[in-house]
Amino acid sequence: MKLRLCFWGVRTAWHTEDDGEFFCPDCGGDRAYHRRTGTRRLTVLNVPVLRRGPAGTVIECTACHRQYASDVLLRPTTTRFSAMLRDAVHTIALAVLTAGGATGRPAREAAVGAVRSAGFSDCTEDQLLGLLAAIVADEGRYGASGSGGAPLGPDSFADEVDGCGSWLSIELHEALEPLADHLDPLGRERVLLQGAHIALADGPYLPAEREVLEAVGRCLSLPLTDIDRLLAGAAAAL
Repeated sequence: MKLRLCFWGVRTAWHTEDDGEFFCPDCGGDRAYHRRTGTRRLTVLNVPVLRRGPAGTVIECTACHRQYASDVLLRPTTTRFSAMLRDAVHTIALAVLTAGGATGRPAREAAVGAVRSAGFSDCTEDQLLGLLAAIVADEGRYGASGSGGAPLGPDSFADEVDGCGSWLSIELHEALEPLADHLDPLGRERVLLQGAHIALADGPYLPAEREVLEAVGRCLSLPLTDIDRLLAGAAAAL
């Protein structure tokens, strides 16, 4: 049997430039990573002698050592995704209450339940009302203590959806559009239905609540026909 000696070859030398945490598809969970750039070198008798050009940039999992293209970092970590979902439900709850749901206790209780289930376990009705008061005051419709110095309560928000239009638009877009990229259609539908259940907790949709829910559906990249179907189905189930 003859042995063949390899006198030359090409080896890649890797240099770590950065590190962080990412979702590793191979491990199926959050892991630490190294961002590494490589340089190919010609070797003679296993000794590097000449550069053969760059090998590109990879993301390497420190647990399984699998290497990925840089776009793997576009997927949020499990921790980040949970926070995005929690913030989305919180924003939807506030939007529905601002559109008129704050006047009914069942809707307020449904909003608190949805927000708690999403991850804000210590959320209370008073906290949500306090945030609504700040939103209305920020839009200039009321002073910090309410109109005429009276404290703000649930009935203070019945006609304030127009005054909070800019807030609704900005917050819904910022909270929902990034999340929609990482949810399948069924997941996006479930997020919309959480808002629908809050709105329906104290009776049929108010026109302003329906408007807000349609905006939620659009921010979640749901087709208009699906939005109408889902909202009608939720109302019919009452």
